[in-house]
Amino acid sequence: MRLHVGCAMWSHRSWPGRRLPSADRLAHYASWCDAVEGNTTFYATPTRDTVTSWATQTEPAFRFVPKLPKVVTHERRLTDVDEPLRAFLDAIEPLGPRAHALWIQLPGSFAPADVPTLDRFLTRLPRSHRYAVEVRHPAFFTDDRAIRLLEATLTAASAEWIPFDTTAFFANRPTSDAERDAWTKKPRVPLRSTALTDQPIVRYLGRDDSARTVEGWQRWVDVTATWLREGRSPTMFVHTPDNAEAPALARQFHDEVRAQVPTLDALPEPIPVEPLTLF
Repeated sequence: MRLHVGCAMWSHRSWPGRRLPSADRLAHYASWCDAVEGNTTFYATPTRDTVTSWATQTEPAFRFVPKLPKVVTHERRLTDVDEPLRAFLDAIEPLGPRAHALWIQLPGSFAPADVPTLDRFLTRLPRSHRYAVEVRHPAFFTDDRAIRLLEATLTAASAEWIPFDTTAFFANRPTSDAERDAWTKKPRVPLRSTALTDQPIVRYLGRDDSARTVEGWQRWVDVTATWLREGRSPTMFVHTPDNAEAPALARQFHDEVRAQVPTLDALPEPIPVEPLTLF
């Protein structure tokens, strides 16, 4: 039984370790959190050497959830993608067990009518990886037939459905530049908290006000504690519009769940950052 927590990236201008050499930042982040989203792979497939460096900076139990390239999911919409998919799978191979699940984020235009395409795509994927799908079309959250169709397709492939919970963020009007920017970009979909596998993955977007972020995730503390008692091993990714306090918030979420499930091991203490000196 283990709860992994993490953020959308492993380096940010406001985080501890920001002044470390770039080659050391992931290792420092991994002392704060034990999972990270792989958003960068959506925009470009990294080299194997780059991915090897990620592996050497993290323990085998660390969880990466790399996102499939946009050419696969958004541009070609899961069709005729053998070449870019093969290149992606080859690139991330050095992660080994650290590649917790491959994240298939689909565009908002990917509708229930497109589920057969997803089914064919999942069927052809190698069984050496786990897969997790994020959908954004409103019908997948409001239409019972669409929900059942997607759940059946994912269950047949032993794939998870990743909810991106933005309900706390959209509960009140934005109050900062970062929130105003996120207001126009983040998906507005109903809450979903049903796990399909024994390793659910959740993306949660709070507010730049940490207190409101914590208030908004209380339902997830309860859900996560229940999953752990059921023998599941969830991963929670904590976002805020500016992400300034995201690693500390992720650790706080872990602490709050552990208060409900005392048998859950505590996270290790983060590596201290030595102050820079002139000599």
